Amino acid sequence: MGKWWRSLARAFWALDRVLGGQRRPTRFQKWVGRHPIKAGLYTALPPTLFFTFFFWLVSDEEEPDNLLFAVIGGLVMGLLFGLTAASERLRQRRLKRLGIWDGS
Repeated sequence: MGKWWRSLARAFWALDRVLGGQRRPTRFQKWVGRHPIKAGLYTALPPTLFFTFFFWLVSDEEEPDNLLFAVIGGLVMGLLFGLTAASERLRQRRLKRLGIWDGS
């Protein structure tokens, strides 16, 4: 099981290299890596509010599930963006460890 996990990790980092994962992070990527929770909230809150308001306008009184669906969808979107930001933080730590980037 350990060899399988290591080979999966090597495949992930090889794909990351091909997609440009060993380039220095941009200013925005640095901010996202430092503040993953804020990045998740900032990217999920406006669409959540918009869709909640939209579903509230078009829903029937008997169907409050539309509002719940909009709020849950926004929370899932925030979680997804937060996890992406956390993976950016891990990528930046790896760049420091490999000596590609000095962290400035």
